This record gives sequence, structure tokens and C-alpha cells, in this order.
Amino acid sequence: MPMSGLDAAWVLMCTVLVLLMQAGFTCLETGLVRAKNSINVAVKNVADFSLASLVFWIAGYAIMFGPSVGGLFGFEGFLLAGEANITPERSSEMVFFFFQLAFCGTSITIVSGAVAERMSFKGYIAATLVLSLLIYPVIGHWAWGGLAGEASSGWLEKLGFIDFAGSTVVHSVGGWVALAAVLVLGPRLGRFGEGGRAIEPHNLPIAALGMFLIWIGWFGFNGGSTLAMNDLVPVVLVHTLLAASAGGVSVMALTWALDGQPDVPAMLNGVLAGLVAVTAGAHIVSTGGAILTGGVGGLVCVFAMKALERLEIDDAVGAVPVHLAAGIWGTLSVALFGEAAFFADGVGRFEQFGIQLAGVAAAGFYAFTLSYVALSLIDRFIALRVGARAEREGLN
Repeated sequence: MPMSGLDAAWVLMCTVLVLLMQAGFTCLETGLVRAKNSINVAVKNVADFSLASLVFWIAGYAIMFGPSVGGLFGFEGFLLAGEANITPERSSEMVFFFFQLAFCGTSITIVSGAVAERMSFKGYIAATLVLSLLIYPVIGHWAWGGLAGEASSGWLEKLGFIDFAGSTVVHSVGGWVALAAVLVLGPRLGRFGEGGRAIEPHNLPIAALGMFLIWIGWFGFNGGSTLAMNDLVPVVLVHTLLAASAGGVSVMALTWALDGQPDVPAMLNGVLAGLVAVTAGAHIVSTGGAILTGGVGGLVCVFAMKALERLEIDDAVGAVPVHLAAGIWGTLSVALFGEAAFFADGVGRFEQFGIQLAGVAAAGFYAFTLSYVALSLIDRFIALRVGARAEREGLN
């Protein structure tokens, strides 16, 4: 349907805010790795967004929002095909495409931080292609296809799955692929084993700047998901702010209690975990529910970070705890804190929890399995990991 001028202006402005998150991720990730790898991490962020944008134009948009094949994927709209004339309908579609492309880029860039300091550039490009073509748009169709019309509705959407702005579709999906990638790659040299140690970030102020840029961009991420300038917008923005603050404070308190001082990288990730968590239900929770969702999301992130360390799984920036663990919690919390009036007719909290769990499990199984198998196969032809000498010298 054609958007009003005000609605289109709002969504376009929010899209630019979402694009600002790319600058945030670049600052955050380069600050949290060693200086000898910072340029490499930065250029991967440039390359993945550029490539993902073209892939989404070629095929991702059609797979995600085209008329549905059994609720599994779309099949129409490749190369953004449609009327060449500038009509209100075509203009509105461009606004929608622009916004959704920014979301695709956000999901892709989650992986770059997790695999930092040991993944080859060629291998990372291959991983970007897999995620942007075969994983993100397919799961996006399951949950969000109906945004383009009833004929495009996916099976999760029909089931009653709720994921307002992408705790699962964007963040958990990126987190699952990141987890598969770090498992295929293995840990950085010197991280675990005899003499293993934590690897210190080289520039925490830059990382903190990145966190704030992401936080600001998130107001576009969640606020624009209304797809209109309406009464829901200020509610969503306030809930987004409160959840992020609660995530940062909960992590500050927990790490202070455990370690005798606040853990700075964990606090940065705590804010982001709060944002990830509230993204699924920002439109239907109360202010108290938003604070609980974000605060618990921060704690979930810390416990997930510690679990990865015990399992000797090396995530260079904490992308898996932030985006996967907090994303799962946020998706499930919709059933706990969301207004039941917004659930499908006759669906109570217990039933909604089952629906949310089914969405988490389906997205996780598909994203993790496909990415793990694909990356393992790619590794046979394109070395995903750089050599030991290159890793010691740095990838810049």
C-alpha cells in the first residue's frame, strides 16, 4: 500500500539511523580487537555491507518478500523488478526495500566481530554470501513475509510468532552463523590451552563510541519497524531506551559483585544485549516489562560469555552472547511480558511461549546447520583461517 509522505519520511529517517549502526559496529569491533587486526576488521565491515546490499537487491528481497511458496520462501521480485514508472506504490516499495536492506546488512555484520583476528578475507566474503542469500532472507520470509501482503506470509507468521524488529530474524540468525563460524575456525592462538589468556582490547574508548552509535541507530531499528509515524512510535522508543539502560546497569552490578570492579567490555555488551532482547516485543510490553527484558538480557549475555569461555569457544567481541543468547531470551520473553491481547485469538501465554520457542528452534536449526555445513565445505576450497604466521603478525 502507498505510504503517506509523513510515514515514508519517518521510515527513511529510521533507515539512515540503522545504517549508522554500521559505523557503530566498525568502531565497537575494531576497538575490542588488537591494533594489528583493526584495519582488517574495519574493511570486512565495509565489504560485507556492500556485498550484502547487492545480494539483497538481486535475490534476497524476492526470497524474503515475494509471493510465498508454501510459507517457506518467496519467488518474485528479483532485481527489485516492477514498474519503472515512479508511482506512489513504487515509491513506497522503494522505502520498504531500503529499510529492509539495512536490516539485512545488520545481521551480516554480526559475524565479523566473532571471527576477528583469524578468519581470511576470502573466507569471510564466502560466509557473507551464504548468510545474505541462503539464510537471512529465508528466515525473514518465515516471520515477516506478510509485511509485503497476505500472499507472502510465511509459516511462522501464520503460526502466530511475534518478532517485532528482529531479536530472532536479525540478531539470533547472525548469532547462529557466528557460532558456526567460530566452531569451524577454532580459537585464536594463545587464547586457550597451556598458557592461554584473555586477549585485551586495544581501544576501549573507540569501542564505547561504537556502542553509543549502535544504541542511537537502534532507535531507527525499532522505531522504524512500525512502518508508520503513529502513536506506537514513542512507546517503542522509550522501551528501547529503558531496556538498553537496564542491560548496562545489570551487567555493571553483576561484574562489580563478581570481580570487585565493573567489567568495561561486558558493560558495553550488556547495553547491546538489552537492546537485542527488547527488539522482539518493544511494541507490546509495558515499561516495566521492557526494563525486565533488557536487564535479564544483560545477565544472560554475561552468563553466555562465561559459558563460551568454559567450553573454549573463542568469540573475539562477544557477538554470540549479545546477539544469539540475548536474542533467544528476548524472543521468549514476548510470551512472558507481552500484552496477551496482542497474541492471536484464543492464544494464552503458555501457548504463545510454545510458538516463540518453535520459532527460535526452527531459525536456530536452519541457520546453524546450513552455515556450519556450508562453511565446512567452503573450507575445503578456500581456507577460512589464515596461517599461524599471519595470525601472529596481524591481518592488517
